[in-house]
This record gives sequence, structure tokens and C-alpha cells, in this order.
Amino acid sequence: MILLGYTPAQWVLFFFLYSFLGWIWESSFVSIREHRWVNRGPLLPIYGFGAVSILLFTLPVAQNSLLIFLMGMTGATLLEYITGFAMERMFHVRYWDYSMYRWNLNGYICLPASLCWGVFSLAMVKLIHPLLGGWTASLPETLAVPAALTLAGLTTADMFVSLREAVDTRSLLSSLSESKRRIAWLQKRLEVQAAFAPNTLTRGVDTA
Repeated sequence: MILLGYTPAQWVLFFFLYSFLGWIWESSFVSIREHRWVNRGPLLPIYGFGAVSILLFTLPVAQNSLLIFLMGMTGATLLEYITGFAMERMFHVRYWDYSMYRWNLNGYICLPASLCWGVFSLAMVKLIHPLLGGWTASLPETLAVPAALTLAGLTTADMFVSLREAVDTRSLLSSLSESKRRIAWLQKRLEVQAAFAPNTLTRGVDTA
């Protein structure tokens, strides 16, 4: 089955290539900002999903720069909102937050980020993907398919482990939250007892 000129194995390879490039980009950006090396990889699937989403939206209009910008911005923004919403509902952790920016929607997306996605879409379709797409298309099917299957298998196993860790983290956070509420309730109870029977605690201390 061919989708927009590429086989399923080639699409899988695109996902991993852009996940790797996303790791290089984000690790470099954060490292420069924090003045120390920060490793965010070696693969960042959100970039892989984002790139594939952008390609699906933009390749049909690859000859029109304005449509590339608009369609890429739309596809990436939609994916960003769905991912942010789902991750917070599943794990009660917000992995990014645009609440400090104007024109944001529930902190998951914002206009400046969406515009950046549009610019990135242009750069990817016009500059980056012609190189990666040509290189991937040149791989023989006997090499592309095993490579795609191997990478998919390893990543699935890694994502399963990460999912378990995320679930454990969610359970820990819930437990800590419950303990905090219990401590606050006990503290309030002691305050009430001290208010109505101020000598009770003192007598208990003297007896001890």
C-alpha cells in the first residue's frame, strides 16, 4: 500500500528519523539555555508523530507555500492539543504548559507555538524532507522493512516500560496527595481539640 508516494515501512522510518532529529534539536536547545548538556533522547516520539502528522497534511499541497504553512500549523497544533490533553488525563502530569502565553487554549496550545509549527512545516517540506525522503526512498525494500520492524519492536518495548513507570509515578503522586490530606485533617483535628480543651494536651504532657 502506497500513501502519498511512500510505503508503510518508509513512513515508519520517517517517524524514527524525525524522532531522532527532534532529540538533537531539543537537547541542543535546552543545553544552550541551561548552559549544560541535557540529554532528552535518544528518541523523542512527539517529534516523530508531529513530523508524520505535518507530512500527511502538507505533502498533498507541497507546491503551495501558504498552504504548507496553514496545513502544517493545523495538523501539528491539533496533535499537540490531543496529546497534551490525553497525557494529563491519563497520568495527571502536564508535560508542557502555554498558560503564560497570550491566546492559549487550556495551556495545551497557543498562537505563538502554532505559528512556529507553520514555519517548521515550511522548513521541513522545502528543505529537510526532500533529503530524508530521497534517502529513505533509495533504500531497498529488503532493508527498509526489517529496519522498520526492528525499530518499531524496540520502541514498543521501551514505551511499555515508560508507560509502567508513568503509571507508578501517578500512583505515587496520588498516595502522596492522600497522605497530605490526611495530615491536614489530623492537624485540623488537633487544633479543634486544643481550642475546646486547651488543658487536655498539657495534662497529657505532664503525665508523660
